[in-house]
Amino acid sequence: MMTTEPASLENLRVLYQSDDFIVVDKHWDIRIDSKMWYEKQTVQAQLRHRFPQLADPSTYYGFRFCHQLDFSTSGALCVALNKAAAGRAYRCFKDRRVTKAYLALIRGWVEEETQTVEFSIGRNSTEGKTHMMCTEGSEGCQNPKPCQTELTVLEYGSYDGGPVTKVLLQPLTGRTHQLRVHCSAIGHPIVGDFTYSAGADGAPYRMMLHAHLLHLPLEPQPLLVTAGDPFVPALDPKWQPQRSLRKLEATVEALLEQRLEEEDRKVKEEEQERVRREEERRRWRKEQRMKESEEQSRQCQEWLSEWAGD
Repeated sequence: MMTTEPASLENLRVLYQSDDFIVVDKHWDIRIDSKMWYEKQTVQAQLRHRFPQLADPSTYYGFRFCHQLDFSTSGALCVALNKAAAGRAYRCFKDRRVTKAYLALIRGWVEEETQTVEFSIGRNSTEGKTHMMCTEGSEGCQNPKPCQTELTVLEYGSYDGGPVTKVLLQPLTGRTHQLRVHCSAIGHPIVGDFTYSAGADGAPYRMMLHAHLLHLPLEPQPLLVTAGDPFVPALDPKWQPQRSLRKLEATVEALLEQRLEEEDRKVKEEEQERVRREEERRRWRKEQRMKESEEQSRQCQEWLSEWAGD
């Protein structure tokens, strides 16, 4: 069960487990790992506590985390249980074939129901803000890189009396703090995001950002996990939905169908490109053989002419 209680070593929630992977529902106030001796509460420590027999002594932390979630972000977190599995997952992330979707409550009512947010994001070099990211063109923004986030409005409502919108966020790129920065950049910071609200939003018990969906197109069996919805009045009565635009399940299903179509199109394009390159190689080899044959014929004629002359 999802809870508003603080994290502990015992309350690790496992969403999926196989010989190669474990997917856990990361708590909202816990780090994945830490080199600080005083940092006792981490996901790594929870895993060691729950699965001591699965820890790999050849790794620094004992477990191979396939991706990252911020300290204050909850939700689906994938852990590889061996080096080969970690490599397979890494290739999926590297090739941008992983589908991730996050639930969030954001301040204000978002007028545009579906939109693509495309602010480039870089590191903030301003004194006192080096732990933050920022959008291109803002003061102190270093090395901004292109970023894309798909935003879909699910519900309008209120949180503790103030207007908020429940949204599904799909990061198409993987920049640090991308979702938090993009929401802030469009004027709708995530509820409870103290960092990107200039320190103004510190009243909620957590930051309202949750990794709901994780899909890795692994072979032969894809990994597909959902981590529930923590933003419901039964868990936090300060959140009060008022008008629903889309159902979460249907929205996620449509997202996955769209991604599958994109994957199929990509596979077909790659196959067409492979066939084209193979055809070019065959044509080149044929031309080479023809050139070689012509050269051999010429040399043979020269030899015959010399022989006839003799």
